[in-house]
Amino acid sequence: MFVGEQPGDQEDRQGRPFVGPAGRLVDKALAEARIPREQVYVTNAVKHFKWIWRGKRRLHQKPAIRQVVACKPWLEAEIEVVRPKIVVCMGATAAQSVLGKSVRVTKERGKFIESDSGPVAFITIHPSAIYRQRERDEQEKEYRRFVSEMKQVQRKLNSLKTPARP
Repeated sequence: MFVGEQPGDQEDRQGRPFVGPAGRLVDKALAEARIPREQVYVTNAVKHFKWIWRGKRRLHQKPAIRQVVACKPWLEAEIEVVRPKIVVCMGATAAQSVLGKSVRVTKERGKFIESDSGPVAFITIHPSAIYRQRERDEQEKEYRRFVSEMKQVQRKLNSLKTPARP
């Protein structure tokens, strides 16, 4: 299960998570890591798009903690129904919602963290952060690191699979 922050503009308009630029980046990284996209459940910690008008565009605004808390029961219900082996938290808002505590992505990125209430969590950046890098080579470097992290998740998934019985 992959958890992002909140829907973006395109996700809000289409009613599905990760269908915009960040979603395409996730799909590409999953393919490179050999994680079948159809086996990944994607959702967001906050279920609505918080935005402001800027000219003719709706621009993302970080959700308030009260919005994260208000949406947490839905995320918990999704985790209960999906029963994932790993929850990949993309960004601090997702990590905070899943783990119930403030997480510094810069410090915890690339780590698996045991959760008190469910599956193991993996911390990484939100893929939109890759696009926010100013230089093209920095974007590529961040993307490569993101792919490397997806490969870590794949290895962990393989290690969690129960061995076949004779």
